[in-house]
Amino acid sequence: MSSVMLEPRITKVTVNIGVGEGGSRLQLAERVLELLTGGTPVRTISKTTNRDLKLREGAPIGCKVTVRDNAVVEKFLKDALWVRENTLPAYNFDASGNLSFGIADYTDFPEMKYDPDIGIFGMDINIVLERPGHRVSRRRRHNRKVGTSHRVTQDEAKAWFKGKFGITIVEE
Repeated sequence: MSSVMLEPRITKVTVNIGVGEGGSRLQLAERVLELLTGGTPVRTISKTTNRDLKLREGAPIGCKVTVRDNAVVEKFLKDALWVRENTLPAYNFDASGNLSFGIADYTDFPEMKYDPDIGIFGMDINIVLERPGHRVSRRRRHNRKVGTSHRVTQDEAKAWFKGKFGITIVEE
């Protein structure tokens, strides 16, 4: 039996919708995130000015929700992976064991119907996988580095997601 401190866990799931502009489309995107996650969306702000894309620095361009509640995370991820047919390419995992993938349309989720008032919105989903004790790198007082043996590797993350959610990882 291995130590409880070596078992990876999901720290947070971030769901992001980039609209590229403020106004009514951004409000509709926020409504979609509320429907899917039950959380309150936070607006993302442009950091640079780009005249070709008609972006101003400081203008709202999207919204995101960070989910940390384990019950909500489990249900949301099962639905999101079902939309992707429980199959993900290997390049969606980064070197730190985190997983990122996109979904083209929110209406692909179970129990979601197309609403002509809202339209179609895609989203990016980012999952952070850590071992217990990783907080030492983020705490305010006496923060320290996490040792390499305690970090989650890409291969460990793939194996954990296969075991936990039963997904298929396609090596390319």
